Amino acid sequence: MFQLSYENVIYECSLNVFSWLCERLGNIPFYHSSNIMEMLLLNVLKQIVTKAERLIAFAIISRYEKMRFSNRNVRDLRWARDASERAENSAATTFHPVSSSLTCSAMASASTEQSVTDTAATLISKRNSTSVVWNYFGFKKEDAAQLQVLCRACRAPVATSRGNTTNLFQHLKKYHKSMYDSCMTKMPSTSAPDRPNTSRQGSLTEMFESVTPYERNSKRHGEITRAITEFIAKDMMPLSTVTKPGFVALTYTLDKRYNIPSRTYFSQTAIPELYKKCKEKVAAEVKTVEFFASTTDMWSSRTAEPYQSLTVHFIDEDFNLRARCLQTTYFPDDHTGENIAAGLREGLASWDLHEENHVCITTDNASNMVLAARLNEWTRLQCFGHRLHLAIENALKDDRVSRATALCRKLVGHFSHSWKKKAALMEAQRELKLPEHNLITECPTRWGSKEMMIARVLEQAKAISQVLSGDRYARSLIPTWQDIDVLESIHKALHPLLEFTDALSGEEYVSISYLKPVLHLFATSVLAEDAEDTDLTKSIKTKVLAYLNNKYGDPNIQELLDVACFLDPRFKIQYISTDNIPAIKTRLKTEMVDLAQRTYHREKRSRTETVQMPQSAQPLGEKAKRSLGSFFKTSAASPSLPVEDVAEAELNNYLMTPTIDGEDDPLAWWRVHKISYPQLCIMARKYLCVPATSAPSERLFSTGGNIVTCTRSSLKPAKVNILVFLAKNL
Repeated sequence: MFQLSYENVIYECSLNVFSWLCERLGNIPFYHSSNIMEMLLLNVLKQIVTKAERLIAFAIISRYEKMRFSNRNVRDLRWARDASERAENSAATTFHPVSSSLTCSAMASASTEQSVTDTAATLISKRNSTSVVWNYFGFKKEDAAQLQVLCRACRAPVATSRGNTTNLFQHLKKYHKSMYDSCMTKMPSTSAPDRPNTSRQGSLTEMFESVTPYERNSKRHGEITRAITEFIAKDMMPLSTVTKPGFVALTYTLDKRYNIPSRTYFSQTAIPELYKKCKEKVAAEVKTVEFFASTTDMWSSRTAEPYQSLTVHFIDEDFNLRARCLQTTYFPDDHTGENIAAGLREGLASWDLHEENHVCITTDNASNMVLAARLNEWTRLQCFGHRLHLAIENALKDDRVSRATALCRKLVGHFSHSWKKKAALMEAQRELKLPEHNLITECPTRWGSKEMMIARVLEQAKAISQVLSGDRYARSLIPTWQDIDVLESIHKALHPLLEFTDALSGEEYVSISYLKPVLHLFATSVLAEDAEDTDLTKSIKTKVLAYLNNKYGDPNIQELLDVACFLDPRFKIQYISTDNIPAIKTRLKTEMVDLAQRTYHREKRSRTETVQMPQSAQPLGEKAKRSLGSFFKTSAASPSLPVEDVAEAELNNYLMTPTIDGEDDPLAWWRVHKISYPQLCIMARKYLCVPATSAPSERLFSTGGNIVTCTRSSLKPAKVNILVFLAKNL
């Protein structure tokens, strides 16, 4: 009655029949394994009455399996035909509930063995295989190179690289569980390709959230925007960076949900807000400062706009040296001493810093700076770097030196402006086995660059002569032996001084206490005359030393340097004149006594205000009970010894302790011993914070030069002040 072939049933059954079957059978899962499919169908047949329904069921499910296997290029569904034929032969059989389970299991087992046997007969094994998993996979006979791996059970191709069996195990585990278990029992105990699969499919909500942009007021959006703002401010990047395609692509790659705000937002909102927060933080930090020092300088930007810088330096209670940029203000007035003095006072007042706590200001040697410090009645320390530069320039005022240095500048220009000459110089350096170094250009405001230029010319003298000897137009640039003698004399005198300027220009470590030892080292070793020195070398050393001793001979400056050296546990009184030691001790003792008395009266007044309770606040009818410690408050509040004796004892005990190594940090020593010297440690915080050079202000101008560039020349002075402040204080 039903003579429909398998193929006709596959292509003639409609979706309505498939829906009807699903309603009849319920929610039945379909698997890739043909063996499990046969077991499922045999169980389903128990619930279907007629032969027609059984044929339709096999046809529909086989069609569904064909669609599921289509993406794996299964060309024949021979197992499905066999299953359909076996189901048709067993249609007349009556299923009994008791034996149905055994019958299904037996048929499934027979089907499995038959399927594997048929498939194995058509595939060949992998050559030189060692893993047992290859027993379940093979290759077609025509695949001589054995490139496409096929499953012996379902004929599905499995992608795997040469020698890698991970995908083979995963295929068995996912589609042929019984074969996988059998394979695992044959595996050695040391091989464990089975890895737990912890991945899961995300929900629709998670998928939509992964592509939905962040809200502007969300926490994540704020964190990324704040990080970009700090990047722009700290690294002195132009605001147009946020509009560059590369930066936009970078942010999109890092977080696809983040939409970067506009350039206007960063300019008018993000940067001002960051400046406000940073300024509040710095203001809170300097508000607690007890003593501080400062540096200042004047500078003109690329657009010829004048600015005045101001930095403060202090040591906090944990003995950490801090440096903060307060301002880089626009200064359109005349650069007179009076205007500069007024600008400095306004700068300190705007940060609520009191002048009586100002220890010293370090400036260059300009006359207007000297006058401004004198008008404000501030102690002024001349920048050691500027002083050394002027001393060397004064010592090099010699015709022989002028001719030799001018020749060096011509040589540098000759090789710098011709790539052919530069290539010839490199070739000569290789032939002569000299270091392949370029010549160095002199900077007129940096004496160290002149010394480095001379040293490089002396190093490359042979290579320079070899290159220029073949050029009749440039032979006059070859240094003569007289020029070489002059350059060697200059180099011998100045080279030992080169490292001192850089060492004293730091702002993260104590530098003022070095000045006294450095001047002593100059006089006794570095600039001392040697028997092998030429007359020119001796002359340069003598002039430099005489200039420095004269400029640092001021009694006020000498006393400041002596106090700083005294408070440095590395030096103490080692470099102080014996006649000056009593005066230094007297000065420190007086300041310690005054400080102790002010502290005592301030604490007493504060204690009185906090301990006494107003009458209205006391409960009526109750008498406050006094603690045992309250009976000793009066005696404890007053000092047990006179403050003069306490200060004297601290000074004597400090001098009796041994000095520490010259490489040790003096602030670390004071951090440990501040309990033993409660008053003297405050003096150390007061005087050791003074910088020896005005390099901090110079660095502000270098930062300003990196901000006001050719492409950012339209920045307003207020914006320049904000950007410099953020770059130095973030």
